[in-house]
Amino acid sequence: MSQFLELIQKLSPVSSAEWADAKSLFSSRSFGAEEIIFSAGDKPKGVYFLIHGIGRYYYIDSEGRERNKSLVKAGGAFASISTVVNAEQSPFYAQSITPCNTVVIDYDDLIRLSDENKNWATFVRRVYENLALKKERREADFLMKSARQRYESFLDEFGPQSDLIPLRHVAMYLGITDVTLSRIRRGMGMI
Repeated sequence: MSQFLELIQKLSPVSSAEWADAKSLFSSRSFGAEEIIFSAGDKPKGVYFLIHGIGRYYYIDSEGRERNKSLVKAGGAFASISTVVNAEQSPFYAQSITPCNTVVIDYDDLIRLSDENKNWATFVRRVYENLALKKERREADFLMKSARQRYESFLDEFGPQSDLIPLRHVAMYLGITDVTLSRIRRGMGMI
């Protein structure tokens, strides 16, 4: 849990006393490689903060094809906002790609913490801000960058951890085919 406290304090100055008061609301949860965290149709009530590992959000289309919505690295989180806010079924899946360690809290408990304490409110706000910024960058990448530029951005974002992500997941995330990704990698001297 000490890694999680470090993550919290990067976003908000939650004191050790504030953490001690809230700690019992959080629990550790580990997932093996390629383990489903929650499925489309589920109503997950928790927010799973990723401490270690890499995961993904994905959809399965009407023809049974997977489409990666997002990739998640340490410091990110797994949650279905439509579920925790509107009590709707999750429209997508969340899955670990590598073994993942998470710290989970019920969303209602997280909101109650933020209602009762300014530092927890700051933490929650910054989590949402980071999510909005990530979505904004991803949208701009799709609209303004070439496939190669999107791949270069992916490499910058994930650094050495990019090698842990199967290339088929990378291609899906970038909105390109495996063949296109292979051509890009060949052109960059990576294969």
